[in-house]
Amino acid sequence: MTHTVEKIGGTSMNDYVAVRDNIIRAPANPYDRIFVVSAYGGVTDLLLEHKKTAQRGVFASFSDVREAGAWTDALTAVRARLEAINGQLFTSAADSAEADAFVAARLTEAERCLTGLDRLCRHGHFQLESHLATVREMPASIGEAHSAWNLARLLARDGLRTRFVDLTGWSDDTVQLSLDERICAGLADVEVARELPIVTGYAYSEGGLMARFDRGYSEMTFSRTAVLTGATEAIIHKEYHLSSADPAVVGADRVVPIGRTNYDVADQLANLGMEAIHPRAAKGLRQSGIPLRIKNTFEPEHGGTVITHDYVSAKPCVEIIAGRRNVYALEMFDQGMMGRFAHYDQTLLATLERFRVGIISKDCNANTLTHYLSCNLKTVKRVQQALTDTLPEAEFNLRRVAMVSAIGSDMRVPGLLAETAAALAAEGISILAMHQSLRQVDMQCVIDERDYEAAVRALHRHLVERHDHGAAICAA
Repeated sequence: MTHTVEKIGGTSMNDYVAVRDNIIRAPANPYDRIFVVSAYGGVTDLLLEHKKTAQRGVFASFSDVREAGAWTDALTAVRARLEAINGQLFTSAADSAEADAFVAARLTEAERCLTGLDRLCRHGHFQLESHLATVREMPASIGEAHSAWNLARLLARDGLRTRFVDLTGWSDDTVQLSLDERICAGLADVEVARELPIVTGYAYSEGGLMARFDRGYSEMTFSRTAVLTGATEAIIHKEYHLSSADPAVVGADRVVPIGRTNYDVADQLANLGMEAIHPRAAKGLRQSGIPLRIKNTFEPEHGGTVITHDYVSAKPCVEIIAGRRNVYALEMFDQGMMGRFAHYDQTLLATLERFRVGIISKDCNANTLTHYLSCNLKTVKRVQQALTDTLPEAEFNLRRVAMVSAIGSDMRVPGLLAETAAALAAEGISILAMHQSLRQVDMQCVIDERDYEAAVRALHRHLVERHDHGAAICAA
């Protein structure tokens, strides 16, 4: 088979006309493609919790036993949002009513299940906590089912042959399948040369997709679909280019699109919370030799960014300045650490894993171990207390910082470290810590959080802009 597998992001899904004209109809032949779609932008936040602010959606409200019944209000808000989306997309009253009926069926069944579980867990023999991982899967699936069903219907209305491929396992009473088995079963009789399969980004599978990949689940479905069907290329359609920095910080006129890079760079971006693709999704593509292309939905004529496993820039350079705010530096000092570093490190790592805290980076010396963490203040305080109980002689220091990183496929540039320090010093920015590994694909500077934007602009100006890359850094 000669086909591509393409994923459409949530913000892009919000603009049906752009999806239809810039993605689906852009090539002369719209077929020989499999589309995996995300929920409409903001919908998964309403179903679970807001990705950035942690504002509670249906799942988070249901799991909070202190506010019994709050989840029903959240579910009502979801229904209103999905019906509003349907009303904007379907001009025919009959089509809009059919779309609303699809949504109503899913939400009514979800409400019935959650109500039953809530009632059951009021009995002392059943604990809600033991069911939450499974519960989280159900609302997550609703957003992708809604968007995929809508897109298949809208494209059919506009003259294309489509197939809605529902991998959510909704009302499926068969033996639970693995992710690969679920995808293969869903696509078994699809003829990609004659029809456009519109596949749900969520796939119900053994072990739970959310439990293993959290909010990266749709990228796993996308990646495994590409690998299992032997795609020639995997494509992600987003609302922006993968660029040399965040245009909102540096300025749209100063950033440069990245034409080519490798999966190693993509992993470094993911580590900073700026995912081009989930690292575990990238792994399958890399191992199968499938190139990944990131395209801007709203600039279809642009070739986008091609990511491969073997790309290295022709000349060592910095390709991207990226970073992250709201990082917690948890420093542990103990005079007795010398010679027993492994014991302290293992204890700290086990505690972080227990509280499901993301680690961005860490550094150490003879008696101090510092981890840079991605979590909220409440969680890191709980981690600190647990460590204090376990290691009562250790001293802990907690500080909120920011991290700015220079990233490139080959950064073996003589004097780069000195140039970076000088660029920040010229702006009056102090470096609190610095990390540069032997792999030479990234260099991280830990700074005061208030200096974040100034640091990104300074490093972009000194390490990227002065090289005048033109329209793109190594055009695809």
